[in-house]
Amino acid sequence: MNLKPNRTIGGTTAGDRIRETAKRLFYREGIRAVGVEEIVQRAGATKPSLYRSFPSKDELAAAYLRDWDRAFWQRFEAAVAAHPDDPRAQLHLFLSRLSRRMRLPGYRGCALTNAAIEYPEAGHPARRVAVSNKRKLRRRLTQMAAAMGARQPRLLGDGLALLFEGAFASSQLFRGDGPARAIGRVADQLIDAARAPRRAARRRD
Repeated sequence: MNLKPNRTIGGTTAGDRIRETAKRLFYREGIRAVGVEEIVQRAGATKPSLYRSFPSKDELAAAYLRDWDRAFWQRFEAAVAAHPDDPRAQLHLFLSRLSRRMRLPGYRGCALTNAAIEYPEAGHPARRVAVSNKRKLRRRLTQMAAAMGARQPRLLGDGLALLFEGAFASSQLFRGDGPARAIGRVADQLIDAARAPRRAARRRD
């Protein structure tokens, strides 16, 4: 199928406007709640222009989530780069920045987590992007746990992953004054507990 170029208006193509509009609507209202008609109307485009850029709404949703995934890892790697060879400081910086983002008006948690909940069916394009991100994050947190000297790196990595997901969910329930504001301190406690030396078993006489 030959795709014709999108018409350019004001320096942006219809495909660009559709992608940006979908990004705002999907995040604010949820992917399933937003129809193609609303997207193209708000973008000042047409349905044919949408389908020239994206084969389906599902693929548009996947593109939106790939953009989110890319931005997530840019923020994560920026925190890593700020503290070379110090994974605890890397994690602390990322979480402190995340805590601030969670307090911003309009914050609705992680778009990838939200999409995984919206699309439970395996194989859906949106779910595949979400699952890939979460699996990669779990691996990275486990690697960081090992570098921090955790006795059981996988267990600490999973604990941190659960902390992330709990913060994403609770930030939508409690907003700025909820438990997510303590995410950095809770992470420190998990790390300290994971690195603490085992207590020697009491000898029985």
